[in-house]
Amino acid sequence: MADDRELAGLDPFGLLDDEAGRLDVFLSGLDESGWTRSSRCAEWTVRDMLGHLAASEDYHRACLDGTVAAFLAGFAGRGGTDLDSVNALGVADYAALAPGEVLARWRAAGADSRRRFRERGEGVVDTSVGDYPCRWQAFHVAGELATHADDIRVPVTSAEQRDRTAWRARYSRFALAEAKPQLEIGYSGARTAVTSESTTVELNDDELIEAVMGRLDETSGFSTTVRALLSMTT
Repeated sequence: MADDRELAGLDPFGLLDDEAGRLDVFLSGLDESGWTRSSRCAEWTVRDMLGHLAASEDYHRACLDGTVAAFLAGFAGRGGTDLDSVNALGVADYAALAPGEVLARWRAAGADSRRRFRERGEGVVDTSVGDYPCRWQAFHVAGELATHADDIRVPVTSAEQRDRTAWRARYSRFALAEAKPQLEIGYSGARTAVTSESTTVELNDDELIEAVMGRLDETSGFSTTVRALLSMTT
């Protein structure tokens, strides 16, 4: 079981509400040209990202309903053999609908799943790795929403930025330690040190957040090997 002391004092359900609300405001204000803008995700537009958000809510509902195995089997039957192919299928499932309809579906589904996550509280939910603490899953979902908001360049006010960066850095240390328990992770002086058998890497909070979510690229100054080491998805 992962050590979740990094998450002490944080309310993942409130963070979920905050990140979903920020996305909703931004997406609700887009015009036609806004939907066609590129995102930071390769080959995805903002419209594609909305489809991914809607498809993710289908997964969250399966987590809460205890039907994840059947949900994933459905994708496997359509050629969804890994995360990338499942994500592509999810985006395709919503591609024929008007953006406004997808947005309405995502908004309603998200409100329902956030309510149910909060109600489940300290209990467990079904996931791709089996029963999992609901509180931790809510953190993961909040982290994903925050990352996808950055992917499509959702504005964050200066008043929000400090606290948002702080909780995301704390979550990032937890998520990386959970995904790669062989790493030694320390924090001091506003920098995180990650040590493996062969190297130690130091990062500021912004670099850590980007690294753990797999958003660092070759312009970051970190090598391909280090970027893979720091990502919880590789």
